[in-house]
Amino acid sequence: MNVVITGIGLWTALGDTAIATWQRYCQGKTALIATPDGLVGATTLPIEKIIATTTTQALNDAKLTPPLDSAGVVVGSSRGFQAQWETWLRQPSLSRETWLQTLPATVSQQVAQIVGIQGIVLNPTAACATGLWAIAQGALLIEQGYCDLVLAGGVESAVSPLTLAGFRQLGVLAQARAAPFDRQRQGFGLAAGGAIVVLESEARARSRAVTPYARIAGVGLSADAEHMAAPSVHQTGALLAIQKALAQAGLTPHQIDCIHSHGTGTRRNDAAEATWIQTLFGQGVAVTSHKGALGHTLGAAGAIAIALSCLSLRAQEIPPCVGCETPDFDLDIVQHSRTAPLGHILCCSYGFGGQNAVIVLAHP
Repeated sequence: MNVVITGIGLWTALGDTAIATWQRYCQGKTALIATPDGLVGATTLPIEKIIATTTTQALNDAKLTPPLDSAGVVVGSSRGFQAQWETWLRQPSLSRETWLQTLPATVSQQVAQIVGIQGIVLNPTAACATGLWAIAQGALLIEQGYCDLVLAGGVESAVSPLTLAGFRQLGVLAQARAAPFDRQRQGFGLAAGGAIVVLESEARARSRAVTPYARIAGVGLSADAEHMAAPSVHQTGALLAIQKALAQAGLTPHQIDCIHSHGTGTRRNDAAEATWIQTLFGQGVAVTSHKGALGHTLGAAGAIAIALSCLSLRAQEIPPCVGCETPDFDLDIVQHSRTAPLGHILCCSYGFGGQNAVIVLAHP
């Protein structure tokens, strides 16, 4: 694919810029879980502020000035404005204008308004695969010639009574720490966050004389169509997404240097993902996950993985799979930051309903 990433906007509960988050991640500090609710970080932001923060950061990083008229937007969320809606139900104080600004499709519309975009505006929802799915769709829009500049990613501020109650019923919230792929893993810590990246055609980026973070080499999207919450027992959907991404990139599994896994820290998801990795890659690829350091941001998680992997490619460094002290699987789990020659990183996201999204990033 002839699509590159030229700007990053990133906000998490444990860092307000891409570099701050990257430094926290590389230090290998485990996210503190606020028991018994399974929350990560002492702060959160309303989703509209996460949208504004990440959009502005991405524009500044890419050295772009609004309005961007014919550019596109593909930004989504798993929960959208649900937290605000729950607050309004408990404390009714709602105007018509405020309500209209919080309908599900307004996540991407708010980005378009900030940037002055009048091109294609899409608002995907694919559970925890949303952020990666959105970036994949943005890259495809450029590849298909609909536009040569797209802002894409995922945002989430899902800390609310209903979301917590649902995950508590599923038994997937950690009580002390998030520990992806660890023998003692209990689940994940819920967190707010978001990432928006600037996608450009290689020709457009060249004309602006900007240095890309990465090139999107291939994307793979699929669905299991089996169960609303559990990973597929047949594994065909996830494997299909990975194989599609590798085929589009023209790569074999042995050419992938690092997998930025979904790695939630739940018993079943980690076991299923480890099986997929072992099936295609064996033990010869480094595996990491950011959720032990930054928590699980649901629909934003895949976009955050892409942003962090871009920084990984630039620094030629693999951050650790924070929280994994005793690996439960026969994989090369990165337990301490590791300097390594990185040519290709595979980013994976899997969501409820069997949504699978995979992107191969290449060093530009």
